[in-house]
Amino acid sequence: MNDTPEFAIRPSISDDIAEITEIYAISVRQGLGSFEIEPPDVLEMTARRNSILEQQLPYIVATRDGIVLGYAYAGLYRPRPAYSHSVENSVYVSESAQGHGIGKALLRQLIDDCRAAGKKQMVAVIGDSGNRSSIALHRSLGFRLVGILEAVGYKHDRWVDTVIMQKNLDIEGDS
Repeated sequence: MNDTPEFAIRPSISDDIAEITEIYAISVRQGLGSFEIEPPDVLEMTARRNSILEQQLPYIVATRDGIVLGYAYAGLYRPRPAYSHSVENSVYVSESAQGHGIGKALLRQLIDDCRAAGKKQMVAVIGDSGNRSSIALHRSLGFRLVGILEAVGYKHDRWVDTVIMQKNLDIEGDS
């Protein structure tokens, strides 16, 4: 996996769930990256992780000194069989660790893991068209903008867009 002096990327383990849950809870409460309104608890996050792993899809973390700085996973884009080669990515980085390349390293590893699993397309469903950092992150790794769904969510007392980006995993480069 991808290691640097600052942090390491590795598969998640069950002991990571409490930290993953807290990272996600802050995003749910304060951000627009997730359209959930109430953060799920540890039991729900455990069930979600187990579901991803049961589908033989990656669920990874970035750590430093044993502390989870961020996490990423790929889930099936849609449940119907015709979509089985397409995945949707999710990347979350703790507030204190943002801006240090952790999200990019997680997404790069996720792309590599999904390629190795035989997946062909990766879709990013980004909450908020004003989420410049997530849009730039995906663009830097070869995702292209395929559409914007305007005002499809309502959170934090405002209407929020969803940005759809896509990467063809059969094309090497930009990861």
